Amino acid sequence: MQDNGGRGLKSILITGGARSGKSRLAQELAAKAIGKVLFVATAEVGDEEMKRRISLHRKSRPKDWVTLEVTTHIGSRITKNIGPAKTVIIDCITLLVSNVFLQYDEKTEAQIVEKTVVAEINKLIDCIKKTEADFIIVTNEVGLGIIPGDKVSRLYRDLLGKANQMLAQHVNEVYFMVAGIPVYVKKK
Repeated sequence: MQDNGGRGLKSILITGGARSGKSRLAQELAAKAIGKVLFVATAEVGDEEMKRRISLHRKSRPKDWVTLEVTTHIGSRITKNIGPAKTVIIDCITLLVSNVFLQYDEKTEAQIVEKTVVAEINKLIDCIKKTEADFIIVTNEVGLGIIPGDKVSRLYRDLLGKANQMLAQHVNEVYFMVAGIPVYVKKK
């Protein structure tokens, strides 16, 4: 990992469509890093298919990586559980935002949900700034397709887009994955 403004630490955001190779790239980058790796998984086991996906993801990671399963309050949970890790992978922001989003029902005002998502991401950004580790963050780019047909889906798309923009402003590098190929978007 490279220098980021004197701290000697790096933060990377990897975005792209579903199944575009984002997680694979994150794991490849972390495997090249020196020191322990903390893998932060944000998925909740909702059904058998998701359970199978989570199992496959677990098997794809090196055995010496520590896994922390977190659905919300990710910044404080990483701070409490970082241990000796020198690299943190967060996979993924898409599900983190979904977990926060699903705490509310359809009748909740959009501003309340947005405020909670923004607070969650701001706390993560604070964690990244204060933690002596490199961060590799995976997210999905969901705003490239058609406009969702319902209010709830549009709000989710908007909130994830905002979260991604917030993170992209604070990281050193951004990659956009296209068909398994990383495209460099930002380098500080």
